[in-house]
Amino acid sequence: MAEATSTAPPGTSPDAGAPTSVFTVEQRGIDAVPDAERQGGPGRLFGLWAGTNTTVFTVVYGALVVSFGLSFWYAVALIVVGNVLGFTVTGLTSLQGPRTGTSTHSVSRAAFGPRGGKLPALLSWVMLVGFEAGGMVLIVLAGLALLEQAGVGTGTPVKLLVIAAAAGLQMLLPLAGYHLIMKVQKYFAWIFAAMFTVMAFLVFPKADFGAHGSAPSLVTVSLVLAMVTASGGLSWADMGSDYSRYLPAGSAPRKVFACAALGGMVPNILLQILGAAVATATTNAADPISGLPEVLPGWFITPYLLLAIVSLLAVNTTDMYSSGLNLLAVGIPVKRWMVVFIDLSLCTGITLWAVFSADFYTLLSNFLSLIVLWLGPWAAVYLTDWALRRGRYDVPSLFPRETGREGVYWHRGGVRPAGLIAVLLGFVAAVLWVDSTVFVGPLSEAAGGLDLSVFAGALVAGVAYWLLARHTVRAEAELAPAA
Repeated sequence: MAEATSTAPPGTSPDAGAPTSVFTVEQRGIDAVPDAERQGGPGRLFGLWAGTNTTVFTVVYGALVVSFGLSFWYAVALIVVGNVLGFTVTGLTSLQGPRTGTSTHSVSRAAFGPRGGKLPALLSWVMLVGFEAGGMVLIVLAGLALLEQAGVGTGTPVKLLVIAAAAGLQMLLPLAGYHLIMKVQKYFAWIFAAMFTVMAFLVFPKADFGAHGSAPSLVTVSLVLAMVTASGGLSWADMGSDYSRYLPAGSAPRKVFACAALGGMVPNILLQILGAAVATATTNAADPISGLPEVLPGWFITPYLLLAIVSLLAVNTTDMYSSGLNLLAVGIPVKRWMVVFIDLSLCTGITLWAVFSADFYTLLSNFLSLIVLWLGPWAAVYLTDWALRRGRYDVPSLFPRETGREGVYWHRGGVRPAGLIAVLLGFVAAVLWVDSTVFVGPLSEAAGGLDLSVFAGALVAGVAYWLLARHTVRAEAELAPAA
């Protein structure tokens, strides 16, 4: 591994210096992590992604699969396939972190140019803020349900207090940064796993595994795979290297891939199967706060609501940390920890609106269902670029503003047109093939509701980028240090 792949570019001192203690606020932004500050092994990624994905959200997605009219066993088969597809992408987008020492959307500049890369970083930030807000709304609703269990009235003053408390709790881990997040998520994974195991023992005796759903049509298979893939591994893909960048530069790629992919894949498959089982016992399983607890004994409802709150806080922590890195990749001249307050302020405002307006929460959910359509094309371009250059990056060229030189990725005024054109073409393909409650693409409608949005978007973008950029990218790879 060449030295340049792990040396911080000059001019990044305002954000440099990783904390020496897990309880210290991390000052580092997106600048490359030096060798001296790399630590741990790939196994840390398994704990992170397991802790992040062991949540009530995951159970709900499993219940939604059965809502398509599938039997339990058909649902299980599609859950497994969808998660394998999605988390394979998460594993692949984690490989660049150890080699470059920087975040995913900083590495993404190689494919889009330092200035062109600001657009996907901005889209990612907007998407993550939306997910954070949706998670905080559920945290508040679970907190209010918990108070109702205790006989406490939930009028407007109480709702405001619960929202303030949720915001205060949500701030702690993202503010501290990478080291504390990695430590805490590992323990969360074990705690959540134990609680969901108890829940499984309580739910499975009530499940009807012999219930006969229809054999899935091609349309149903496409809808379910699109939902499972996009809501699982694909939704985490643009954060992969955010959490692998502190690993030593010589970390074995196979181990990095396996730990990142399996860390999310295993809990997603198990909890979505649990959700599918819940859905055979109640028709209201898609509501994690007031619906899903219907199948639980009374004594377990309070522990379940506490589990829901803490697990949702864990998900939002991962989102909020990466969100801060993405806003820095856009070029906003602030410290990473300051972005936490920006995100939190936005999320609190959205939560206030959503808690007092059910229609707004529906609007937010619909917005998120469409904004993820850019993710597949972006991931395809990002990974095609990585494959073409065989993992070789000139790290200082990713930071032209800090290094004072344009570098090999500058192209036309800091933009690589091929990357943006490929993503645009992929996004158009995804829109043409999407079948959602908000919008149905013309090709999907013509095919009777077939949803190929995730796969068509990724395929078109990847092929387009290969055709447009393969020669220049391979030439750039020869100028970069060998991996």
